[in-house]
Amino acid sequence: MSVLILALVAGAVVGLALGALGGGGSVLAVPALIYLLGFTPVAATTASLIIVTVTSATGLVAHARDGNVAWRTGVLFAAAGVIPAFLAGAATAHLPQAALTAAFAVLAAAAAVRMLRPAAPVAPQGVRPAKAAAAGAGLGAVTGFLGVGGGFLAVPALVSVLGLRMRTAVGTSLLVISVNSLAALAARSGTGGDLRWEVIAPFTAAAVLAAWDGKRLATKVSGGALQRIFAFVLLGVAAFMLADVLV
Repeated sequence: MSVLILALVAGAVVGLALGALGGGGSVLAVPALIYLLGFTPVAATTASLIIVTVTSATGLVAHARDGNVAWRTGVLFAAAGVIPAFLAGAATAHLPQAALTAAFAVLAAAAAVRMLRPAAPVAPQGVRPAKAAAAGAGLGAVTGFLGVGGGFLAVPALVSVLGLRMRTAVGTSLLVISVNSLAALAARSGTGGDLRWEVIAPFTAAAVLAAWDGKRLATKVSGGALQRIFAFVLLGVAAFMLADVLV
């Protein structure tokens, strides 16, 4: 199978997951870039940031059009993550490849476990600036370090810490992810290795287009069933990546 077809198929899978689940799909981008398309871990996380930035910005436009973005809240939350995202992005190039792969595998497993856990009802609470700043900084660090959007972390934080409605939290998380991803990309400028735009461009285009199909899929299939399927896929990916590092 040619590299172009692999990039299109992988991008479509990532886009479907993003569109259907509203977050977490970008976790598949890094392993696809490493094991299917031959990127190094550093180059894969940098390329993933490009893919995440474009797909998040595209989704943000759609959510903003529907009025589902809390702009002031999102900008303040994102601002807390800009410096951590920049610093983590700059540090990634100096880490051992195996350590980066292992850290990503742990994150993928954590995302899967969170998806398999039943969602607990969130009690309304006032906004706590210190807690909000800590959550924003943590999300920025994860985005910069591992090249993922972190929607599966951002949405619960925006709901529980800042009291947003779920639909608004999803739209606002795309604003936060876009800002953090751009900060991390700025830090990695010139240090991301061979980015191979002939692979990244079709991968990103397929992800953006497939995200719309993912939204339609979400209306036809139970959200719980989609999350369980995706969670088990993530667990398999995490186990494979850990085995690759340890064996």
